[in-house]
Amino acid sequence: MALTIYGATAVTFMMVMYAMESRSRHFVAAFAFGCALSSIYGFLAGTWPFGVVEAIWTLVALRRYLSTRPSATIESPPT
Repeated sequence: MALTIYGATAVTFMMVMYAMESRSRHFVAAFAFGCALSSIYGFLAGTWPFGVVEAIWTLVALRRYLSTRPSATIESPPT
């Protein structure tokens, strides 16, 4: 039961971070983290093909994160 809850939480987190990727590159990093969590779940659940695919998605997301420029910070005008 605990493994099922972990898996559902990991996959939900991953999907939410994917949906929010366009807002900030930090969500791309969070998506990569969610993929890693999902990969761990796949291996723990004995579904190694799922674990392997999610591990690959982790690497893809990390590469996207590293290739994305940080957004410029908005500075407040001098007072």
